[in-house]
Amino acid sequence: MVMMMIKSFLSKTVPNARCYSATAANLLKTGDILRQNRVFSNEDVIEYSKVSHDLNPLHFDSEFARSAGFDDRIVHGMLVAALFPRIIASHFPGAVYASQSLHFKGPVYIGDEVTGEVEAINIRENKQRYIAKFSTKCFKNGGVLVLNGEATAILPTLAVETSD
Repeated sequence: MVMMMIKSFLSKTVPNARCYSATAANLLKTGDILRQNRVFSNEDVIEYSKVSHDLNPLHFDSEFARSAGFDDRIVHGMLVAALFPRIIASHFPGAVYASQSLHFKGPVYIGDEVTGEVEAINIRENKQRYIAKFSTKCFKNGGVLVLNGEATAILPTLAVETSD
């Protein structure tokens, strides 16, 4: 019941885009790309700061952020990076996120449209589970790279769940 409620919520609030290989459309293959879009709001920044206790004034004070060389207040980098496990878990319920490297390339401002993308770059079977390595990227406003890295996740299956 809880999973149905979560899937229902996500399907209404999180647009998905998928690019699968030509073979076996519902099984993850090397080269497949999964994407989700998100616009971060002021409320998202406030809620994240409550949980993380990250009260850096770059996230709350426009004047401070401008004096530090930004156009305005910035979204927490780790909040933006949270798109990666969200994408993986929404397509592979029960996945275990094992590692993530991150390289922050540019700021994300409140109201920017961000596209999170994970591309399968290596998949291997291990004890009836799958260890998948993903290239991870976030782009803002239609194509500006703001974050990249690599993630490893343990997947219970290669079957890609969709909310269609």
